[in-house]
Amino acid sequence: MRAVMIRGLGFLGFWVVLIGPDPVDLAAGLVTAAAATWASLRLSPPNDGRLRYVALARLAWRFIRQSISGGVDVARRALDPRLPLRPGFVAYPVYLPPGPARNAFCAFTSALPGTLPAGVDERGALVYHCLDVEQPVAAQLAMDEALFIRALGETDGDR
Repeated sequence: MRAVMIRGLGFLGFWVVLIGPDPVDLAAGLVTAAAATWASLRLSPPNDGRLRYVALARLAWRFIRQSISGGVDVARRALDPRLPLRPGFVAYPVYLPPGPARNAFCAFTSALPGTLPAGVDERGALVYHCLDVEQPVAAQLAMDEALFIRALGETDGDR
């Protein structure tokens, strides 16, 4: 019931932000929010996991640090006349099972400069295209995934 209320109020709030609080429009907003809540619950049922905000803050801080340092590294490589790139692919044996959490992890890591998820290999490992395969990409992804899993509310015992 909590998920229904949170999602419903979120969709209704989004409607009010977009359309405004006019009572005539609010009636349509209630119907729309109810339909969006129903579809949301069907497509992504609520789970028992709870976000851990401290772990989420650590993940966000790591993301900011990696984005800045990765962006500087990519810019340095792009502006260097010798263009010191060693592009290639790195397979990362991801722990997260296929589904929404893995998709979110791929979206998270795709925003980091220098690496881009490019698919899955025959063993189920995520394949990343990297600007420099000599960098510790797999180790960085393992740290990112561990923080990501903690932020989602899982523990090492769940692994």
